Amino acid sequence: MELPLVVGVDGSHHSLQAVDWAVDAAARHAVPLRLVHASLWERYEGIAPAADPERPWEQIRDEEIAASAAERARRRGPDVKVAAEVLPEDPVDALLRAGREASGVVVGSRGRGELAGLLLGSVSLAVAARAGCPVTVVRGGEPNRGGAFGRIVLGVGEPGGAGGPSAAARFAFHEAEAGGRTLEAVRAWRAPAGEVTDELLLEGDPVRAHWARAERTLEDALRTLGRDHPEVTVHRATVEGTARKALLHAAATADLLVLGAHRGHGHTAGLQLGRIAHAALHHAPCPVVIVPERDRIVPEGDGNVPGRDRIVPERD
Repeated sequence: MELPLVVGVDGSHHSLQAVDWAVDAAARHAVPLRLVHASLWERYEGIAPAADPERPWEQIRDEEIAASAAERARRRGPDVKVAAEVLPEDPVDALLRAGREASGVVVGSRGRGELAGLLLGSVSLAVAARAGCPVTVVRGGEPNRGGAFGRIVLGVGEPGGAGGPSAAARFAFHEAEAGGRTLEAVRAWRAPAGEVTDELLLEGDPVRAHWARAERTLEDALRTLGRDHPEVTVHRATVEGTARKALLHAAATADLLVLGAHRGHGHTAGLQLGRIAHAALHHAPCPVVIVPERDRIVPEGDGNVPGRDRIVPERD
């Protein structure tokens, strides 16, 4: 049986955008949709009379939020199997647990009650940083959220020691194939002033050496998947400058930005959400998916490569 796509709902405008996006994704991949409304902290906000003395007013309200989201999902995707549930627990813990038996988790960029000036809500950030499955944060304008551009952007980082395609690249190809979209793989590079290595000395031109290295990295990252998915049109872009700037620019006309995050080994090792992933989650003009890379540890980097940064401990 196909694992469901889990969506966090809380009745906010942003969570309803996440529901709409998730319905379309579930239909593309022919998987069921599981709507999860979890609220523990909300029970301490305000007092209201219960219409039914046998049931707390909070429970009635939470059930209405879940039922309303389910009705919206069924109207948008009548062929998608939809289930909704209310969990009386912390939203982050509930979504992380649901993600253990899911093909992915989808959340809005902000939740109900969070400050309007926030670029990204605390629940969304925590789930993206700690989930063991791909997490999509639905953000950006309506054309981007609605798939108007027919284009997916993949941030290509350093090659891993385990070899083979990264989980992020596999995810991006799968998404491009399912939706009939073009895939653009982006690799940023820079030539630091005064840098001297054997490779640069052999190349003669430092700028050309860095560009050539970026080209090889792209080719290595895409070669196997390109053969396995010949129907996917792939464009390669090596961009001089920071990865943050290159990816945010490419995402302006994209339906989805795909980035990898690396997980260290051991019970206390968590995902690495480096500066590039944080920038994308806070500022990208389209939905962003963070894909866990389970098979390798990437050394501490300089922030110019998507998904490279220090390992941070888990907090659950």
